[in-house]
Amino acid sequence: MNDTQRTMRSIIQRIATGPELSKDISMDEARVGMQAILDNEVDPVQAGIFMIALRMKRETDDEQRGVLDAVRAATQHIVADVDEVVDIADPYDGYNRCLPASPFLAPVLAECGVAAVSHGLDAVGPKFGVTHRHVLSAAGLPVDLTPAEAAARVTDPDCGWSYVDQRAFVPKLHGLVPLRGTIVKRQVLTTVEVMARPIHGRKKTHLVTGYVHKPYPRIYALLARHAGYDSALLVRGVEGGVVPSLRQTGVCFNYQQMGEEQSFDIDPAALGIEQNLRSVPLPEDLPTNNRPGDDIAVAVDVPATARAAAQAGLAALEGQRGPTYDSLVFAGALILWHLGREHTQQAAADRIRAALDSGAATRRLH
Repeated sequence: MNDTQRTMRSIIQRIATGPELSKDISMDEARVGMQAILDNEVDPVQAGIFMIALRMKRETDDEQRGVLDAVRAATQHIVADVDEVVDIADPYDGYNRCLPASPFLAPVLAECGVAAVSHGLDAVGPKFGVTHRHVLSAAGLPVDLTPAEAAARVTDPDCGWSYVDQRAFVPKLHGLVPLRGTIVKRQVLTTVEVMARPIHGRKKTHLVTGYVHKPYPRIYALLARHAGYDSALLVRGVEGGVVPSLRQTGVCFNYQQMGEEQSFDIDPAALGIEQNLRSVPLPEDLPTNNRPGDDIAVAVDVPATARAAAQAGLAALEGQRGPTYDSLVFAGALILWHLGREHTQQAAADRIRAALDSGAATRRLH
């Protein structure tokens, strides 16, 4: 038994002793344990126990920061040749209750002068839903770029945005996808992986991510500061994504210059969004797939849903009004306002509409 295996054995003995006797581990121990898993230095059973036990006892701030440190150490980081980059971090396990509009946020922001990158992967639990990769691929856009190629697209003034896949920027983490599927439930990796930060700006990098449950804004802000994001916008979005509900008021959080997070109210009606729909609905004729042995959720047919989302997104970029258009306006306006590119959310919404109505964002796709 080598030192790494002894350390993991010690960690498991402490974190996996039941709801009353389990003990927390230090940030450094969490980093070492996660690093050993990424480097395939421990048995997969122990790797699964590590993640399940942390989840069941509830991860501490230090444990989450330690796991994030290990993930970031394994990540290939590239600095794009632009001053600032907006990092759009939608849920990696995707969507299965609506058509995602967010894969098209980055080109809209690029048209408004904001360099942007989104990232994700093909499929991971617990939802195994429709991801940015699926939708952008269905739209005929590149999804298998290296981090350097993605950074070059972000730098290109005629493009200004890109998607980069987890398989490319942190392959060791991507290699854990099968294990995570076996675990079934959400683990600490679901929280921290969106903050790997593969593409940086020369001066500043800004995080935009979503949440559903009330404890997460504090956790995401804590981790975002730890990962080095100069600012963060945390949106209470549909399915945990970066697009808020289109028909009701809500609360979001943000911080600036590594400061403490603050809450603020949002109202779609104040931005001229009048929708009876909460989000972009799934087409009625869309096929669904029941995953064998899964009684928790009915999965959408991923390729069909991705094609429908791509069609709706491309139409919105050409100025076609509807829930996808309104989703891009709402999320895009919050981002422009958060970055200080417009003084009011209303002015930011008008700027996003102008980019969509002109069709100019479409030219950013290729």
